Amino acid sequence: MSNAQQVERFDQWLDKVNQVCGRFGANVLGTQFAGSIDEYRSGELKMSFVDVAQARLFRTQHEIDQGEDSHYYAAFQLAGEAVMEQQGSCITLLPGDITLIDSTRPSNFVYRNNARQLSLILPRERVEQQLRFTTVKPAQRIQASAPMAGLAQRLILGSTEQGLSHTESEATLDAVISLLRPAMGASELDDSPQVRTFRKALRVIDEHIGDEALCPEWLATQVGVSVRGLYRLFSRHGLVVAQYVKNRRLDLCAEQLRHARGEGKLCALGYEWGFNDSSYFSTAFKARFGVSPGEYRKRYTN
Repeated sequence: MSNAQQVERFDQWLDKVNQVCGRFGANVLGTQFAGSIDEYRSGELKMSFVDVAQARLFRTQHEIDQGEDSHYYAAFQLAGEAVMEQQGSCITLLPGDITLIDSTRPSNFVYRNNARQLSLILPRERVEQQLRFTTVKPAQRIQASAPMAGLAQRLILGSTEQGLSHTESEATLDAVISLLRPAMGASELDDSPQVRTFRKALRVIDEHIGDEALCPEWLATQVGVSVRGLYRLFSRHGLVVAQYVKNRRLDLCAEQLRHARGEGKLCALGYEWGFNDSSYFSTAFKARFGVSPGEYRKRYTN
């Protein structure tokens, strides 16, 4: 194969990667580059099978700024090896291993030999719903020998052989996140004063989630810290107080819509969960879930 043909094949592969997985940069690492990618979608399941050799993929701040990705990738190593790096952590994935990568942070992936990898998109809001007390640590190797790794891989590979409904695909995503949860971040058994205060803040938020008075100043008083201390507390977990409250309200709205019966007024639903502006509620909901509240409800009604 001529050099021009290899360059053309590489460019075609990278274009497909950018279409399926989001914005990436890449370069060839040798004369034997090979690459292909196949996309699979079913309901909320969005994944790709990547075959590659002698190439490097990366996301700098430039690629991140070009896209609108705000999710996690669960990378399942199916064959060969891959070196993955993010936030100062560098790991080598062997067949059966799994890791998580945050799309909002720079990352680097090196594939020297024939490697096959399954990349599953985990929506950020679903991960946040399940890991409310845990800061996700990307680029941590979940070894193939771990029971949860094998279970998660069999579950996700098995789902590609089934015709899942939208609800079933969401349940599959939640199950995968639950299986990987113990390896996703810092231990939930951490009982330091800061963690206890943080958990107290989350409980107070849930207890008063529909109150218009819920704001950082009021919350700080209830928890017994300064407003500045409250901001630092949430920042340690990669969160912003007001954004967390808004997202928590939206997640509870979505949960209610998934189980709703009938055609209740959507503006009333927003008011129930603390949104006093129906236009803002609709805009915020679409920004988080990709569809309007009405479209979201129809999806589950049907």
